[in-house]
Amino acid sequence: MNKKKFASLIDPKFSEGIAHRGLHNEKYTENGLKAFQNAIDHNVAFEFDIHLTKDNELIVCHDPDLIRTTGKVGNIEELTLQEIRDNYTLLDGGVIPTLQEVIDLNHDQVPMVIELKIVNKNYKELDKAFRPYLSQFKDKSRVMIISFDPRSLWPLKKEKFPMSFLLTPEYRPAWLFRHSIASIDIDKEYLKEPSRRRYAKRHYTNVWTIESLEELEPYKDLIDTVTFQHLDVDKVREWLKNK
Repeated sequence: MNKKKFASLIDPKFSEGIAHRGLHNEKYTENGLKAFQNAIDHNVAFEFDIHLTKDNELIVCHDPDLIRTTGKVGNIEELTLQEIRDNYTLLDGGVIPTLQEVIDLNHDQVPMVIELKIVNKNYKELDKAFRPYLSQFKDKSRVMIISFDPRSLWPLKKEKFPMSFLLTPEYRPAWLFRHSIASIDIDKEYLKEPSRRRYAKRHYTNVWTIESLEELEPYKDLIDTVTFQHLDVDKVREWLKNK
């Protein structure tokens, strides 16, 4: 699917920038409700990650281990939701949110990007847990689903949500599956390679994770949007508008 076609299927706000793991900072911990509320307050789309707990609940966190955002060791896939709630809090004092709590907080105020985190090949179990939530998204153009593992995206294609395939130099074989998903979400270093640049010219492309506008200059004619952190939302929006 070419750039123009894919762009017509998604909410235009995606092309104004996407706040990485919410609009987090020194005050608000990434992937927490305070960071997501900050993104909502700034009227910017935000991205977050979901993991499957031991009791098949969906929890929002980037890493499989909780130590970086809570200061306490704990493997999400080996803990129940209740164990997480009883024993862990984010560094900003907030709870580690469930997917439902993020949906309820946002209430369709801004578009969302949901990354499916596969651990130990649990893509089937994650799909089973995630699928019931899809009916809550009335406007599919405002929810983009992404993953590094195409096996977590392929079963969802018939649901007609916009999807993007995450690409990084760390998983080079994944490049072979790029055509199976309509758009790409690519690491900024990976996009420097000639074959990736050629592909980006023809397909809707998001680049991550951007922490300065200067980083974007090499991709000015290639990308359609950016996933960013530690940047002024208005400056990102203006750069994308004028690129």
